[in-house]
Amino acid sequence: MPLIQPFAALRPAPGRAADVIAPPYDVVSTEEARALAAGRPWSFLHVSRPEIDLPPGTDPHGPEAYAKAAESLRRMVEAGVLVRDPQPRLYVYGMEAPDGHRQTGLVAVASVEAYREGRIRRHEHTRPDKEADRARQIEAVNAQTGPVLLAYRAGGRLDALLATGASGEPAADAVDPYGVRHRLWLPEDPAWEAAVLAAAEALDALYIADGHHRSAAAARVAERRRAERGPGPWDWFLAVVFPHDQMRILDYNRIVRDLGGLGPEAFLEAVRARGFVVEPEAEAVRPARRGEFGMYLAGRWHRLRLDPARIPDDPVGRLDVSLLHRELIEPVLGIADPRRDPRIDFVGGSRGLEALAARVDAGEAAVAFSLHPTAMEDLLAVADAGEVMPPKSTWFDPKLADGLASHVLD
Repeated sequence: MPLIQPFAALRPAPGRAADVIAPPYDVVSTEEARALAAGRPWSFLHVSRPEIDLPPGTDPHGPEAYAKAAESLRRMVEAGVLVRDPQPRLYVYGMEAPDGHRQTGLVAVASVEAYREGRIRRHEHTRPDKEADRARQIEAVNAQTGPVLLAYRAGGRLDALLATGASGEPAADAVDPYGVRHRLWLPEDPAWEAAVLAAAEALDALYIADGHHRSAAAARVAERRRAERGPGPWDWFLAVVFPHDQMRILDYNRIVRDLGGLGPEAFLEAVRARGFVVEPEAEAVRPARRGEFGMYLAGRWHRLRLDPARIPDDPVGRLDVSLLHRELIEPVLGIADPRRDPRIDFVGGSRGLEALAARVDAGEAAVAFSLHPTAMEDLLAVADAGEVMPPKSTWFDPKLADGLASHVLD
């Protein structure tokens, strides 16, 4: 079974990409989605966040929401805003952030069998409720509308082939609400496509960077449909594959609502007792290396440095998210399970360090921590070892857009 294959995408008609493009469903709240879709009847948020078109208070995971998603997708097709390619093909996807960061990847469908067998590798646990939500969405619209972000180890022939494919006039060219430019190319050369497929098949593995719940949901749907109908397009899931050295991970920071019964001075002493060097700073602290953290407490930033002797060599234990949790958050603040404890929250690095200080100053939290971003090499090492990262270890930026390519399951 090959790792990837071409597919016939459902995508914006010529000139309609700007009308359709939307952020991923899981980076905006219902309120944010409603505001972003206001005055934009063809925004893909009407499909990915269908509760915005239902009365306030409607359960976004209820049957009415899934039915509304199907209705919105059908309406976009009937209006000619979305069109289906007549034949399977590969696509090239480019993203350019406002700061000039660029990455170029391949849009294809990836093998559910390879995912199950570990050739498409994971680094994260999934939650059954979130898997079930995405599976119900897929079943309702009979399509995978949110791509899984995959990585491959850069340095081979595929890098050059992708650069070649991202040439000429794109079929879609639009800017998302965050200023990121998204482009989709449709290379026509059969020899190019054959070369890409051969280069992809020569890879040892692909790695899920973002989209563990989407891929797990696709596998659920595939298992059910295969039992009922046999093999079919459900045996593949929508993906965009980038070389790992082009991908950018931002810091994924933490805020905690209270100090576990300690006052600020007692808390600082407890942190020092855990082996951290604590230095007050006049400016916001953006950690520059492993084992270094910023901490905003009682209106002031501090730089924390962990004794290097306390940093292990294993792929998971050496991650900064692991170090902060094991050496401070759990023993000092008493938070054992960051997935479920309501005292801790997570703030993506795209919101800036000022967002951390603002939430503490507003009384929403007692302390905030800034972290050094997880490296792509660390992610690959964890996945290769068959291990799992702590929750909220990576914040990929820029994010893929929804609506530029969907995989219809017929």
